[in-house]
Amino acid sequence: MAGNTRIALVLYAIGRFFVTGFVRIWNRVSVEGREHIPASGPFILAPIHRSNLDTPYAACCQRRRVRFMGKDSLWKHRWIGWLLSALGGFPVSRGVGDREALRRALEVLEYGEPVVVFPEGTRQFGPLVQPLFEGATYLATKANVPVVPVGIGGSERVQPKGKKGIRPSKVVVIVGEPMTPPAMPGAKLPREEMKAFTAQLHTKLQELFDRAQVRAGV
Repeated sequence: MAGNTRIALVLYAIGRFFVTGFVRIWNRVSVEGREHIPASGPFILAPIHRSNLDTPYAACCQRRRVRFMGKDSLWKHRWIGWLLSALGGFPVSRGVGDREALRRALEVLEYGEPVVVFPEGTRQFGPLVQPLFEGATYLATKANVPVVPVGIGGSERVQPKGKKGIRPSKVVVIVGEPMTPPAMPGAKLPREEMKAFTAQLHTKLQELFDRAQVRAGV
């Protein structure tokens, strides 16, 4: 898969060092439950989504490269596209539906790398976890990989809606235990089981989010 050359991986390590180093210092980021991150193999990292900086905060959980989606127009410029790929991004075409995004994410998982999937979809606001999309559940069952829920507390006040600056507010990241998806007995997971697992993920995310918010002093 694109972005897996040696130089790309080195660039990711350098980029991660500076980006996570900045947010760790500026936002006094602390991580709890890092031991729950699988040491090897693919998995889905499923964080709460309250800030544009949630991906860097999630990257603070581990040293391995995590992959994330980006709109394909960013890859039209060769060097920018190469840089994004090196930093863990992969292109997804807008306007073709979620199926394309899921297909790309599944390819990354099958390659053996972890993928960041925000179960709430786009950035949300407030203390309550919004209804989850079933993409994380679908990918987990299809690829037979665990889902690692992540609560991020304090990120919403770091960059409030409509603001461009990054406030030096404390952020706490709490990683939950991996959740094993239900087995797929046939070609397709029964709808009831998919909903049940998604509901379990919602409950766990709310629990981790509440704890992280309290730890961050929100």
